[in-house]
Amino acid sequence: MDVDHLAGIRQNPATFAPGGVRHLILEVVAYVADEAECNNGGRCAVTLHSDGSVSVADYGRGTDTRLDDHDRPVKKPIMASKDLRFFDHPDVQLLPDGHPRRGMSVVAALSQWLEHTNRRENGAWIQRYEHGVPVTDLEPIADNGTSGTVVRFRADEPLPPVGELTADELVRLAMSWPYLSVKIDDRRAG
Repeated sequence: MDVDHLAGIRQNPATFAPGGVRHLILEVVAYVADEAECNNGGRCAVTLHSDGSVSVADYGRGTDTRLDDHDRPVKKPIMASKDLRFFDHPDVQLLPDGHPRRGMSVVAALSQWLEHTNRRENGAWIQRYEHGVPVTDLEPIADNGTSGTVVRFRADEPLPPVGELTADELVRLAMSWPYLSVKIDDRRAG
């Protein structure tokens, strides 16, 4: 975990999440799009929840999780550390909103809370973060016979809220990823 990295993101939300929640959603969906491109296709579901949170669910392999020397699950620290492929990279990839991709640590750092559910062949776990800092260990959950990830987060209040998003806009932006099919489930009232 890189506390200084997370603090730097939190000090500059307009820089790291221009467009607010919309940009955070695209940061998450970009990982799904990467896997979809490598596998000649993939799909995900973006849910806009009535409590203001957002979840992105995919049906891929799940986040790489291995057992350490003591048989404890350990996953890549993508939520709480800098993704060197994107963060401060001179040839940074642009997301469909035209802003730089920086990685999952931006989503975690700029969220009141984030829950990462991970299902793989070798197990299933959930972990909770608050402002990018893990507040639980990887907690085992029941295997339901599927694989993939669900990232559910509630963005900080200073960011433009989910209410400003439209499902049509998200679908239009997601069309930039040709190998990815995105379904939007808007559960907000009204």
